[in-house]
Amino acid sequence: MMKNVLILICLFINSIAIGQMMKKELTEEEKRVIVYKGTERPFTGKYYDFKEKGTYLCKQCGAPLYYSEAKFDSGCGWPSFDEEISGAVKRVPDVDGRRTEIICAKCGGHLGHVFIGEGFTPKNTRHCVNSISMDFLPENGKDTETAIFAGGCFWGVEHLMRQQPGILSIEAGYIGGNTEHPTYKEVCSKTTGHAEAVRIMFDPSKVSYTTLAKLFFEIHDPTQTDGQGPDLGDQYRSEIFYTTDRQKEIAEELIRELKGKGYKVVTRVTSATDFWKAEDYHQDYYNKTGKEPYCHRYTPRF
Repeated sequence: MMKNVLILICLFINSIAIGQMMKKELTEEEKRVIVYKGTERPFTGKYYDFKEKGTYLCKQCGAPLYYSEAKFDSGCGWPSFDEEISGAVKRVPDVDGRRTEIICAKCGGHLGHVFIGEGFTPKNTRHCVNSISMDFLPENGKDTETAIFAGGCFWGVEHLMRQQPGILSIEAGYIGGNTEHPTYKEVCSKTTGHAEAVRIMFDPSKVSYTTLAKLFFEIHDPTQTDGQGPDLGDQYRSEIFYTTDRQKEIAEELIRELKGKGYKVVTRVTSATDFWKAEDYHQDYYNKTGKEPYCHRYTPRF
């Protein structure tokens, strides 16, 4: 009995040590803001007037928080974003009893506050974030890569792709159309040209793009034109939106391989354009509802 207790104590101590190792060593000023919930002076942060394309990460644990496309200038003196990466930011009541604090969902580090109803962007949301709470990874950074796949209803694609190790974040959204900020209703009207798709940020040291692309071809039917199972229409088309030339090469090679096996693949390979995140109720749909995909299933093809 005593031996088992000692083992549990050791495991608990080790888990704490591992958790501490995952967090970055902070300077005193970083601790003041991130740990003790302070605020940096307005118009002084390195990311306030910063316009590079890429991803903003939590300074303390490195988790992806915001894509640069969500950043806008609100004139407030701090970096402003109108939406976070799905599941990356948690909202909690501020101790002042009036505002809503935002923290990193992974490590709990203080980011800033969120404000609703100001009308700065169509999303009507402003994440007011301290620059010192974030790091920035350029769009072509080596630590992460972005993949975008369209293969029918994005609920099923997201659900099955999410289970792959090495994925840092995954979001359902719209791409390939001709209007800005499309809604689900507009996309379903078949007038915008968008496809339902998922955008995946992944760690290439843990999972390759080839592995993700193969999985994509095995969780939907790449031979069905403008539809997937009972879902019919151009928004349900099979399409890979590549973000690098190497992704394009890999996608085209896999299509040739499948055609060599006798599959009449209709999947398009297209350079990625603007990706518009879908409404919140579409994100992680099957985990939220407890249901299972009705038009996607795993079928080995390679």
